Amino acid sequence: MKIGILGYGNLGRGVESAVRQNEDMELTCIITRRDPKTVKPATEGVEVYSVDEIEKVKDKIDVLVLCGGSATDLPVQTPEFARYFNVIDSFDTHARIPEHFANVDRAAKENGHVALISCGWDPGMFSLMRLYGASILPEGNDYTFWGKGVSQGHSDAIRRVKGVKNGKQYTIPVEVALEAVRKGENPELTTRQKHTRECFVVPEEGADLAQIEQDIKTMPNYFADYDTTVHFITEEEFSRDHAGIPHGGFVFRTGVTGFEKEHKHVVEFSLKLDSNPEFTSSVILSFARAVYRLSREGVSGCKTVFDIAPAYLSPLSGEELRAHML
Repeated sequence: MKIGILGYGNLGRGVESAVRQNEDMELTCIITRRDPKTVKPATEGVEVYSVDEIEKVKDKIDVLVLCGGSATDLPVQTPEFARYFNVIDSFDTHARIPEHFANVDRAAKENGHVALISCGWDPGMFSLMRLYGASILPEGNDYTFWGKGVSQGHSDAIRRVKGVKNGKQYTIPVEVALEAVRKGENPELTTRQKHTRECFVVPEEGADLAQIEQDIKTMPNYFADYDTTVHFITEEEFSRDHAGIPHGGFVFRTGVTGFEKEHKHVVEFSLKLDSNPEFTSSVILSFARAVYRLSREGVSGCKTVFDIAPAYLSPLSGEELRAHML
């Protein structure tokens, strides 16, 4: 199956590396908004095209992986490119998923393509775990914790603060809250009680450190609702200790069963990731396989991870899955 990539940032490079681990896939091209001559793929023989050259690549792609951002890129790109290709994206603005789904569904159906949105680990794998948990234990509570890991959106917000040269923010679950959920105590937790935020900042020379810390800690929608710690470090320390993009998290479902609801249950799913974009890319490619298979079956329209049967994710046949994994 022929894979194309739109956008060659962290996620795009992650998809490129993940293709090498899937023997039934081949990376055929990269599409970019930049000058194609400035994009140098790591894979030999992969051609780079401008977004203005869609007609040249229509026959080169079975599934196009959209690697843009959720704020401004994907709301435009996914419905646009669903006119030409089967597509998959990692749109993660939860409140706008219904609107995004409707726009993509319309474009995909009108052109006979399959599109899958909001794929990754959250939304994506964590979404599936929440669905399984709530379906199996209808009387219970959901809990989702993120981290410890780098929040790319919050890190970007730090870097926009006056006097900040570079910065990175880690989201960290509060251990007391985590353990209370694990014990089945069903705590009611506020935003502040679930996570803390830890910031590592390289200040510009002569910057007002107290003002930077104040501006970060009081930033609405990002830090104001959390206990936030700000560390000032050198550029060398930043490069040495904070170059990676790790992440992870936990999904819990707690519930009860029995005629008297006397038995408690805790379901826990967790991830610990060295590279957020590379793991996200690996999830996306498994679902790209499902998109390809559905397309060959004549399906069209927009899908989410909830609509995909697990067997469609695996390169193994149904016989192999039943013999070795069931």
